[in-house]
Amino acid sequence: MMGYKEAIPMTIREIVDSLDRSHRERPILRDHGRCGMPSNREVKRIVAEAKKLLLPGYFGDRGPETGGRLRTAIAIRRLHRRLVRQIVRVLRYLDGSEAACEAKHRAADLSKAFLAALPAVRTLVALDLEAHYEGDPAAFNRDQIVVAYPGFYAILVHRLAHAMDRAGIPFLPRMASEFAHRETGIDIHPGATIGERFMIDHGTGVVIGETAVIGRNVRIYQGVTLGALTTKGGQSLRGVRRHPAIGNDVTIYAGASILGGSTVVGDGATIGSNAFITVSVPAGAKVAGKIPDVPRPASAAKEKP
Repeated sequence: MMGYKEAIPMTIREIVDSLDRSHRERPILRDHGRCGMPSNREVKRIVAEAKKLLLPGYFGDRGPETGGRLRTAIAIRRLHRRLVRQIVRVLRYLDGSEAACEAKHRAADLSKAFLAALPAVRTLVALDLEAHYEGDPAAFNRDQIVVAYPGFYAILVHRLAHAMDRAGIPFLPRMASEFAHRETGIDIHPGATIGERFMIDHGTGVVIGETAVIGRNVRIYQGVTLGALTTKGGQSLRGVRRHPAIGNDVTIYAGASILGGSTVVGDGATIGSNAFITVSVPAGAKVAGKIPDVPRPASAAKEKP
């Protein structure tokens, strides 16, 4: 393979010829033809405008405003227009035969379904904020959490991405979730279902998979993975439950990995740092280390591992 230093003497024409030959010999074809794709920049603006609606005064100019009916109405209409344009692009990208007029009507319906969820999303975000403030003695105040805590920011964006996903908007939810992933190192799939008062402390390296279900009052720390036990099946696993379910009032400490779609962590359990869990954990259990340390009921002793 030609190294960087060896490539320098090539002329511009030789570089063009080489790239052109690579394009022809090893083509990378788009899955859905030549239709325009949604804009990363526009989707990021959609997320930014939605954040302002949820927490007015914290984002943008960070002024003292607390909303206001007229300000909210203007922001909702602007967000709706921007969102419809990107959904139209997605619909036509996924189905190139869809007429522009038909796509716009459908996009408007999907956008309104997402916007209708914003009051409920705002309630969840407010409860998440309280969980972070009550659970972190290092927090100076709630303002500090909103503007500076990566865990809270990642959850905020996830709440929006999940609402898009539930509204039936394709493609855009994953784009939105990846903005938070890049900025915080916290990877939450928009399909994951997360209950109220969720807290991520520190957060770097947290991974929460698509089919994970998390209950109320759950706290997790950096490096935690709620993942699939295996992905060898590839696309055949699409739509199959692959990620664990976490009950209410559970704490999962740093570096723990909980894997598998049949794995359930019961209410009130505590998972210690670096635990590796692939079997269900009873309610109230305290687990440290690897699988053999998981308390199992007597009835399970006769079962094959």
